[in-house]
Amino acid sequence: MKYYVFSLALLGLPFLSFLLYFNFRWVKYAFWGMVAAMCLYHPTSINFFSHEDYPGSSRGMEVSLIHLLAFASLVAFLVRGKIQRLFPETGYKLYFIYFLLCLPSLAYAADGLIAWFEVWKMIMLFIFYLMVYSYLKTTDDVRSVLVSVALFTLVNFFVVAKQHYGGVYQPSGVFPHRNCMGMAMLLFGPLFYAYYLTRRLKTRVDMLCAVAFPLATVATFWSYSRGSIAMVPIAYGITTMACSWDGKGLAGKVKKLLPLVIVANIGLLAMMPRLVSRFENAPDASTNTRIELAHCAWEMIKDNPFAGVGINNWSINMGPEYPYQERAGDALGVKLTYNGIVETVYLLIWAECGIFALLGFIVWLLWYWFVCFRLLRRLRGTQWYFIAAGLLGGFTANYLQSALEWVLRQQLNLICLMFMFALASYLNTSWRKLVSEKETESAT
Repeated sequence: MKYYVFSLALLGLPFLSFLLYFNFRWVKYAFWGMVAAMCLYHPTSINFFSHEDYPGSSRGMEVSLIHLLAFASLVAFLVRGKIQRLFPETGYKLYFIYFLLCLPSLAYAADGLIAWFEVWKMIMLFIFYLMVYSYLKTTDDVRSVLVSVALFTLVNFFVVAKQHYGGVYQPSGVFPHRNCMGMAMLLFGPLFYAYYLTRRLKTRVDMLCAVAFPLATVATFWSYSRGSIAMVPIAYGITTMACSWDGKGLAGKVKKLLPLVIVANIGLLAMMPRLVSRFENAPDASTNTRIELAHCAWEMIKDNPFAGVGINNWSINMGPEYPYQERAGDALGVKLTYNGIVETVYLLIWAECGIFALLGFIVWLLWYWFVCFRLLRRLRGTQWYFIAAGLLGGFTANYLQSALEWVLRQQLNLICLMFMFALASYLNTSWRKLVSEKETESAT
């Protein structure tokens, strides 16, 4: 049934692009449609050449309603001349370089189709990123982006709450796994926490964004993901320090923090027995698995340090016909029979695509971190300062958690990250206009 619906949607793409071209204001509805599709990602996605049993980061040529709406909008942008350059800003260029550095690994992939699944996913992310960035550059509609992310957080929380009170020990919300959900909420939670600390809460939009912060935080704890919970003080601590430098004084922030601290302590006390149990009773096998898989990754890296074993081909190379598990097991003095993925996204990229791809990936990630750090100075005193402060904490948590888990390679997590990358890039390329708007308001 999904294939029939997809075929109809594909046939409707030219009509939708034509409609958006002649009614350009409707691009906003396409943008909102993408966010709605994020809430229903799996029901609105389809896999071609599907390998559902493959334990890799990509299991087919996945196409979502998100991608279709993004593509139709991009066509409208292009025809209207809203996109002047193929590579509009530095972050997009760095992502393209990382993409190119992954391609040589295709020559060493044991299964070219499996490798293509990950390449296809990266191409779909190009389209999504460019649509969000172009939408912001064309409309300056940051408010819609914030409201959409807040609503996404709200929907995820209600799904998590339903699962939690329905007896699910580690709910995953609208995400495929609880670790994925915890990481995404650690990306959005600090953003709305910074909103709460630095903005006056007067309108319904203000209240929505302020409420999104505790909902994201509770969802993070309800995931009982040890990696996510460990990153909570880091994400919110960095965001608090950044917010204290917004130039608007500390008195108002202290007044907002005091009731927050009281409520947070009550909530933590209520959850403490379960949290302590989660950390104390975590099986030793979990830690051992991470160590043993890391050794397997190192064995792959030693054999193929520059080109890797092939993008998305990790699980194939864990088969008995390859020597990596046996060599890692001999080094550790145990017998290994895994088919799962190494629990570190950085080792995974190095093993699959080589050292140059890993360096490209790290440079790409760090670029946005330094963009947010630089925006703290550039946007100081403006209404959008909180975005830089919140994303600085969120990016830090996601990057560090990725050293413990590979979930950043999951499609929906990458979409969430690309969403925030596009927002950061827009602020980085438009900050002068935002500052001049602030100076104009002050003059009047």
